[in-house]
Amino acid sequence: MNVPADFMPPSPWGLRPEASVPEAGRDIRDWGLSIDAPLTLEDPETHDWDEAADMIVVGLGGAGVAAALEGLERGLSVIALDQYDGGGSSAANGGVFYAGGGTPIQREAGISDDAQRMEDYLRYEVGDVVSPETLRDFCEQSAGTVEWLQRHGAPFEASYWPKKTSYPPLDKFLYHPDSSLAGPFRDLTPPAARGHRTVRRNGGKPWGLGAGIWEPLRQAALNRGLVIHTQTEARQLALDSSGRVIGVRVERFIDPAIRKRYSRHIAAANKWIAMLSPTFPGARLTFAIGYRHLAKAKALAAAGRTSAWVRARRGVVLSAGGFICNPDMVRHFAPDYSAGLPNGTLGDNGSGIMLGVSAGGKTALMERVSAWRFLSPPRAWGQALLVNGRGERYCNETWYGARIGDEMVERNGGRGYIIMDRKLFRQSLRDAFGEGVLGFQRDITLVNAFFAAEKGPTPAALAAKLGCDPALLAANIAAYNRAARGEKPDRFHKSPDEMAVLDRGPYYAIDASVDARMFPIACMTVGGLSVDEKSGAVRRREGEDIVPGLYAAGRNAVGICSNLYVSGLSYADCIYSGRRAARAISESGQ
Repeated sequence: MNVPADFMPPSPWGLRPEASVPEAGRDIRDWGLSIDAPLTLEDPETHDWDEAADMIVVGLGGAGVAAALEGLERGLSVIALDQYDGGGSSAANGGVFYAGGGTPIQREAGISDDAQRMEDYLRYEVGDVVSPETLRDFCEQSAGTVEWLQRHGAPFEASYWPKKTSYPPLDKFLYHPDSSLAGPFRDLTPPAARGHRTVRRNGGKPWGLGAGIWEPLRQAALNRGLVIHTQTEARQLALDSSGRVIGVRVERFIDPAIRKRYSRHIAAANKWIAMLSPTFPGARLTFAIGYRHLAKAKALAAAGRTSAWVRARRGVVLSAGGFICNPDMVRHFAPDYSAGLPNGTLGDNGSGIMLGVSAGGKTALMERVSAWRFLSPPRAWGQALLVNGRGERYCNETWYGARIGDEMVERNGGRGYIIMDRKLFRQSLRDAFGEGVLGFQRDITLVNAFFAAEKGPTPAALAAKLGCDPALLAANIAAYNRAARGEKPDRFHKSPDEMAVLDRGPYYAIDASVDARMFPIACMTVGGLSVDEKSGAVRRREGEDIVPGLYAAGRNAVGICSNLYVSGLSYADCIYSGRRAARAISESGQ
């Protein structure tokens, strides 16, 4: 396969210098995190432990529940701790699981795929963020992973949506969640639908959410003896004299009535704070309501919780999510994304990562954020051209949203304007009500068309409103039109039927920038603790050794999706890395 160099993902290592990571108990508290330096125990047997298990899981989201269930299946006793009610972003997401290589669902739908084709495609997205051996293992395990999920009750369905979309119609559960249908990738690797969406029934109507995977796994783990402590915050690690992680100090509620009130306030805070862009109109009011609930929850926690120590006889797994819902951390590590819409829940506060740092763990790619700038639906926006603040086009507008977002923020100053002429603008309004367009996709189209579009009689007049170079914008529109007419190949591999000739004024621009007020861009952090790729063991900040007894999974760790993301790849990496850590702990012999 030959692909132009400019279509290979940039190396994620060293894209920009990583911001400093403080020691536990110092500047970490400036980020609203109460992580204490580890307690070293000369004689662990004399310590006052409240509970003990072979494996302790900190954070019971997708990675945590996968680690717990895998550990239980391998004969380990497991205690899971969660700061809130469990599930986290994995349970709250759209229920898409990226899988291929010939899964049972693909075979039922008549989709041809194998592990090598999956690996060939993902290499264009993943780059060198993981080794070739790890990516190959991930792809070779993929079909079996889906079977494992199904055995434990995760419901998938083979109804197939063959068209490009950011999210399929609600009655379709297998689709293309990546750029595989777009050029140049469709010519480099045969496209295969790898987006497996879970099916649930609500009043007889099918819908999919991440809880469709998480809840069956949680129940399967409970059936095998999992002990879960919710509303329980991990604050400190315990080490033995050799530096091995052997336990966790937690803060937990004793009074069930106070615990219930706390949970209620956290649910309300999640509703008002998470999944809302700071730049969105009305955000100040909704954030104020959310933070009011959060303050009440913190007051209850301060007055109503007590400390307890939980011993890990064989290992601790950190699986408490990323840090996109900790705005102070985002501003510190990834300031270019601070105006984005946090795609997560309150548990994505960075505490799991910083627990690992407190024990000497090494972080990597903390500056990496996946920003999802989907342009279609409506189809007309994908037929338009996207330009930067200078008026220059920089991507294939039909690519998957995270690839477009990466191009926008990392190499084009976070600026993006969708350029249309009169006929394409009007077509976008019709497309908003087209087949397969969901309500939120329609609403974003209409709000931006009627309330946020800039308009000019000529490209030069539009450029003046945008602050672009008039000559550069006009030249880019002219080049685009030549490709749309089939007079020359498109620089970004769009075919003429994916384009529109823009030659009838007035001309319109939709602001799709990272800080667009009417078009929020969903963001999630994808950096974290650096781990040994065969075991998930956390690497030391200094040297190549690992922190013994400490593992990280999901968005607490650098993983498969830590460069360029596609829908469902984080969920798949959570399951893969969670099971990997549990397998390593069961085989450790400690």
